[in-house]
Amino acid sequence: MDSSLAKIFIALICAFSVYFFCHFWLPSEQATALGLICFLVILWSNSALPLGVVSLFPILLFPMFNLMPTDLVTSNYSKSIIFLFIGGFLLAIGVEKTDLHKLIANKILEIFPNTMRGMIYALALTAGSLSAFLSNTTSCLLLMPLVLFLSDDSALRKRFALALCYGASIGGIITPIGTPPNLILYGILEEYQLPSIPFAQWVMLLLPLALIMFLLLGWVLSWGTKDKQLDKQHQPITGKLTGEQKKVTLILIGLIIFLFVNSPIKPYYGGLGLNEKGLLLSAGLLLFLPPFNILQWQHIKKIPFDIVLLFGAGFSIAALFTSTGLASQLALFLQNFSQLNPLLLIVLIACLVTFSTEITSNTALISMILPVIYALSEQNGLDTRLLMMVATICASYAFMLPIATPPNAIAMSCGAVDVGSMMKYGLLLNLLGILLVSLFAYGYWRYFIN
Repeated sequence: MDSSLAKIFIALICAFSVYFFCHFWLPSEQATALGLICFLVILWSNSALPLGVVSLFPILLFPMFNLMPTDLVTSNYSKSIIFLFIGGFLLAIGVEKTDLHKLIANKILEIFPNTMRGMIYALALTAGSLSAFLSNTTSCLLLMPLVLFLSDDSALRKRFALALCYGASIGGIITPIGTPPNLILYGILEEYQLPSIPFAQWVMLLLPLALIMFLLLGWVLSWGTKDKQLDKQHQPITGKLTGEQKKVTLILIGLIIFLFVNSPIKPYYGGLGLNEKGLLLSAGLLLFLPPFNILQWQHIKKIPFDIVLLFGAGFSIAALFTSTGLASQLALFLQNFSQLNPLLLIVLIACLVTFSTEITSNTALISMILPVIYALSEQNGLDTRLLMMVATICASYAFMLPIATPPNAIAMSCGAVDVGSMMKYGLLLNLLGILLVSLFAYGYWRYFIN
């Protein structure tokens, strides 16, 4: 049997099994919804079909089983938050076209010593810095050739690749645009008409967490190296910025300034009030216009539209949870834990999301779990947005398996990392991430998110 056909068959068997067992406890509509979600998640995970193809299945399946009308499903594929992501991809394409990413990477690498530990920190911080404003997936793809160049030693390459992919995941949470779960959170907040978290406030809350995680990452990955020297020297890029690089740099700096000036810092400053989605899309479109002229229309083909469609599928799943009552049903289950001490409740959500993400797409998982958390009323003085934020960050801080996050998959695809090593280092980083996210949420974030 063809491997793809076998994988589809496995997904169907699993989906039917979920439906069969759930229909004893849940209404038929909810059991069907869970079966379909299981089908989609397994197809996303086992790569039986292209990502974009599977992401279009909700448009067919949800109306077919009378769960949602077609117009309602398709509306999730055109949410305004998706165009923010498109703007980010356009900027990433502009950076790649002008080789600005290589210049940035080499400048950062020059700051650190030419040792094992120095390169681990350099790669992690470089990937994390780029991932904060581009996408962690794009950052990993752009920098992976540099990782493979630094050493011929397979053991060193393994740690460098892990430093890159883990650094991208850690840095991706610094800004709202760094990783897909962050954008899904903003889409859910918009969907449920909850107050958004301003860009500047998000950075203020998440940057300290990311910095501590960077320190711990370098410490973990440099165990046993005895600070030994590399067998290769990196080749710094010399010379001044080209004209095109200056133009892209100007747009990026201008965008960052606008995003920070636009963000309100209550009660002291109300911000400009401009739409952040429009700002990011405008920055991307500027690359096509005079006097910049960096991109041409053919470059639009480089946008990963399968990821864009994945966003639409994720929002459709979130809508399905609400329309079928699944969110309320799961919320009733979580209500059993709602009277826990606030810190224990935060730890429970962090553990649930972190380890669940390991076996499925973090984008799909966060799309499912956020409506459930929303359905919970505020308990123990904790804002619903705080619990949603904990879940969102933990969806990016899953480090054990390649299917957990795109950076993990990229590290595995380069051939430098094996599953055993990823699980060994990833489990420790998972536990450290759960601990830090929980402590930050309880001791820091909750005083600002209200």
